[in-house]
Amino acid sequence: MNNNDYCIIMAGGIGSRFWPLSRTKKPKQFLDILGVGKTFIRQTYERFARIIPAQNFLVVTGIDYKGLVLSEIPEIEENQVLCEPMRRNTAPCIAYATYRLLKKNPGAKVVVTPSDHIIFNETKFLEVMLNGLAYAENNDALVTVGLKPTRPETGYGYIQIEKNDAPGCKDTVCKVRTFTEKPDVETAKLFVESGEFYWNSGIFIWSLNSVQKALSAYLPDIADIFSGGMDKYGTSSEESFIFEAYSQCYNISIDYGVMEKAENVFVFAADFGWSDVGTWNSLYLQLDKDGAGNAVKNAKTYLSDVSNSMIDSANRDKLIVIKGLDNYLVVDTDDVLMICPRNNEDVIKQTISDVLADNGVDFI
Repeated sequence: MNNNDYCIIMAGGIGSRFWPLSRTKKPKQFLDILGVGKTFIRQTYERFARIIPAQNFLVVTGIDYKGLVLSEIPEIEENQVLCEPMRRNTAPCIAYATYRLLKKNPGAKVVVTPSDHIIFNETKFLEVMLNGLAYAENNDALVTVGLKPTRPETGYGYIQIEKNDAPGCKDTVCKVRTFTEKPDVETAKLFVESGEFYWNSGIFIWSLNSVQKALSAYLPDIADIFSGGMDKYGTSSEESFIFEAYSQCYNISIDYGVMEKAENVFVFAADFGWSDVGTWNSLYLQLDKDGAGNAVKNAKTYLSDVSNSMIDSANRDKLIVIKGLDNYLVVDTDDVLMICPRNNEDVIKQTISDVLADNGVDFI
């Protein structure tokens, strides 16, 4: 392991697209949604702990989730959990962790990763991470990781690379040409057929020097806010400073704020098997199915004339009886039963808004 390599885990989301299983009090990253005996954030830590020392992790999360992080990753110290007082998207999150690390080790190289993804070939994945860290050490580059698409997925962002004979493209390290967020299905088909587009994993690799320069150039107001805390980080004044800092920040992603504007953006084009498991439908695609295309998780069921559906229950002892459904999602928790079309994520999103409006936050 290289003591100059660090990992920042972003764990502040609320996983609303996995409602009603994912709730504000205990969101997706702290759940065993895959039914493998480990939460997403635990799997993420264990994956990176093979190449990053425990003391070189930072986890950025909501202030209400600090205890959950420490219970899931007891190997890290309390001061390695950076608490956001409010949600402001990935740019402020990354800026906070960047300036915090700059005080400790200005020469560090960093992997920034979401806390809730599936990786199928971890050996290949770690090889890509180590190659990326080595590249970041020797190049002033903002590196993202792109995955070879296997289908015209409309729920992912896409990265277009320069053609293989273009300057800046060598082996699997390619110059980024464009970013595109969640295209329609026809555009996604064209992307896949072209061979020039990769899924945007949301994993970044860079040196602190490179990302600090990028933040200063493209998000100077946010850079100024967090650079102003260099004498506060690691002290009893950090919490109050961060509360004030976040109250001044606007909501903006690192992709939109920096990656889409910078000239020194490269992608490691990889194929290690990946899913962000961002929706119930994406989870359905990953699970084993019976002969009728049904994915049953944590549930005792009696199914008749049911096909292409997913059933998930919080109570393994409850018998769930279903007849005559096709392409549906059935999620049964202690206090909510949701039955809706499986592949219409807009229905779920609207349902959450309606529940919140009619019932307040009790069920959210």
